[in-house]
Amino acid sequence: MLTSELIYEDAAAEVHQTVVGPFENNVYIVRCRQSGEAVLIDAADEHEYLLELSKRLGVTKVLETHGHHDHIQAVPAMRQAGIEVLVAPGDAAMLPSYDLVLDDDAGFKVGKLELVTIATPGHTPGSMCFSLTGTPLLFSGDTLFPGGPGATRFDHSSFDDIITSISTRLFEPFSGATSVLPGHGVATTIGAERPHLGEWIERGW
Repeated sequence: MLTSELIYEDAAAEVHQTVVGPFENNVYIVRCRQSGEAVLIDAADEHEYLLELSKRLGVTKVLETHGHHDHIQAVPAMRQAGIEVLVAPGDAAMLPSYDLVLDDDAGFKVGKLELVTIATPGHTPGSMCFSLTGTPLLFSGDTLFPGGPGATRFDHSSFDDIITSISTRLFEPFSGATSVLPGHGVATTIGAERPHLGEWIERGW
């Protein structure tokens, strides 16, 4: 039985999380409490359930962290239901279809909330993270996990690029208290991961 959990709330925002599919993908829904408008991060799988959840929580758009197969299975069904799908230009060709592309370092409005786009190439050329302004939340897709960067064994991946992305786009600008919500598995913090950057570089993955 698929279920969702409210993992964060304040006066302005709430964030729901569910886990779907055989790869146990994390799907997040960021909802503006004032307007009721919401976005879903990564239409990974289990499209019937995600559509039901989207209807209940007011989802109008999907933001994709990247174009890998396990993160986009529900994209066609979401679009067919009238929910726009957005992805970074570098990964757009990996999706079966999409509506709009996401620019780097741009504010994306969700009712009264704002998600900021952070291009973090490495796992894929168009990998993108999202920070929720006014909160300690960072949605990292498959760029950063507890214990290190996402996999770079694919033809279009680059270990050097993902290390640069994590170092300059995540570790430098965000405080140690920032919660990192990845595309699979459990959450971590910038503070827990930042001291290990040198170890990751040395081990090479």
